[in-house]
Amino acid sequence: MENAGGTALAIVLVVLIVFVIIVLVRSVRIIPQARAGVVERLGKYQRTLNPGLTILIPFVDRLLPLLDLREQVVSFPPQPVITEDNLVVSIDTVVYFQVTDPRAATYEIANYIQAVEQLTTTTLRNVVGGLNLEEALTSRDQINGQLRGVLDEATGRWGIRVSRVELKAIDPPHSIQDSMEKQMRAERDRRAAILTAEGTKQSAILTAEGQRQASILAAEGEAKAAILRADGESQAIQKVFDAIHKGNPDQKLLAYQYLQTLPKLAEGSANKLWIIPSEVGEALKGIGNALGGTSQEPAAGGFFEDVPTERTQP
Repeated sequence: MENAGGTALAIVLVVLIVFVIIVLVRSVRIIPQARAGVVERLGKYQRTLNPGLTILIPFVDRLLPLLDLREQVVSFPPQPVITEDNLVVSIDTVVYFQVTDPRAATYEIANYIQAVEQLTTTTLRNVVGGLNLEEALTSRDQINGQLRGVLDEATGRWGIRVSRVELKAIDPPHSIQDSMEKQMRAERDRRAAILTAEGTKQSAILTAEGQRQASILAAEGEAKAAILRADGESQAIQKVFDAIHKGNPDQKLLAYQYLQTLPKLAEGSANKLWIIPSEVGEALKGIGNALGGTSQEPAAGGFFEDVPTERTQP
């Protein structure tokens, strides 16, 4: 009897220890950072648990699954959207949201992620439906702003704050993509042709401008050179004239120099006719006197007196 009583007592103690352990496990809860827990007491909302250690009443309080308070990123699958010009495009969206009220996120909506996805799809169709394809492709910022405004307003009562909405991709039909590629290729070819023509035009203008400036500079150089040559010749003549007057040459020297100059008149193959002036007789007469000859004049008034003589070169 004593052995049976001891065995029963040991069983009771074990059961009691197990019960105490279960009570402690269900009573003491640790909430991690950036998490929140909703406590129901007898099936009714009682409080929201913040990060840290908390005590619950066993079998009376029930802790619902913890909610993540960090900003979450959800990428939704491509959605077909019809544009204003009746083209079907496939749009991928990414939504950034954060739970701000655990109680509202638990009791105001059954599945807030699915709700955000459906709301994003319907809002996206409304926004893109009022745009044509070109506007939809070039107005991403506008679409993102409109989506964020509608989602943030609608999800506010769910305890969710939508911070950003991004369009990850907008894929038009393949036929439209081919047409757009051809259009872009034609546009690039047109721009290249315009740039080439503009470059040729600028090159021609610069070349003509350079030639004009070169011609002007050459003309100015020639004019300055002619002026300098004229000044040089003028100064040379002036110096020769001054030297002659300072040397006071007599008639004999002048006649001799005059005769030395006459052969130069016949130089050149183009000279067919040249005239000997009547002063040649006087020059010869002066040279004869200088050499000691007589002062008699040539017969009949002189061979060269006032008689122009023609000389024909072969």
